[in-house]
Amino acid sequence: MNRKEHWENIYTTKQPHEVSWTQEVPQTSLDLIRTFNLSKNASIIDVGGGDSKLVDHLINEGYTNLTVLDISAAALERSQNRLGEKAGLVTWIVADINEFEPQTKYDLWHDRAVFHFLTDKKEIQNYVEMVSAHTQNMVVATFSVNGPLKCSGLEITQYDQKKMEANFGRYFESIQTIELDHSTPFGTTQNFIFMSWTNRIPA
Repeated sequence: MNRKEHWENIYTTKQPHEVSWTQEVPQTSLDLIRTFNLSKNASIIDVGGGDSKLVDHLINEGYTNLTVLDISAAALERSQNRLGEKAGLVTWIVADINEFEPQTKYDLWHDRAVFHFLTDKKEIQNYVEMVSAHTQNMVVATFSVNGPLKCSGLEITQYDQKKMEANFGRYFESIQTIELDHSTPFGTTQNFIFMSWTNRIPA
């Protein structure tokens, strides 16, 4: 089973309460996004957004230029069905992050738990170079060194602040770092590190 098949299978066989990443309110992401004081028409992309409710909250806060990307078409269909008519306010992209070729520069790039699925050095470097060329500000969250070693049966790469800065620090200046425990729908905890960044080269 390849990567896309894996995630399509997850989103067609499991409900939100059966997967660890579900959040009713993605509070930490929202808090970090707000610190950038972006205009309501700022271009914001949520990579690996799946059926996350981040987009719901951003719409409710009045943001009008939103994009959600995920490798799974089934995941995005779930979000579209949940949002109903509001789904038309969002650009939806089905793509593997390793093959994504942005057609614009984003004011904010949000990634909660995509980056840590990259375990190949070339894929990691390609990701870093892509975001450096296509976003001004960024929020990235990964499993920390105190978090799980796997997610959804897949190996991940753990990070701490030093390791994140080793990857992104050449292009981005780190602003804020938050380490926290995410409570899963089934009562376990996963330790994450969230970091916000701004590009060293202004748009």
